[in-house]
Amino acid sequence: MFAENKLTESMTEIEAFLLKERAKVLSEAEWRFRMRGYGYNLRRTNDGVEVARLPQNKVLGTFEM
Repeated sequence: MFAENKLTESMTEIEAFLLKERAKVLSEAEWRFRMRGYGYNLRRTNDGVEVARLPQNKVLGTFEM
């Protein structure tokens, strides 16, 4: 998917993009909504935040937050 205007499958780059975008918003709900616009579905799990690519909802990975 896209992170920083380039196509990437690197979870490290995606995680950096997601965290940078999280710093711009006030709530987690707003963050999840914004990320859906970029093509990412975020879900809280016991392990952290699960990142999936939309519209297939294919899980890319999980990162701790």
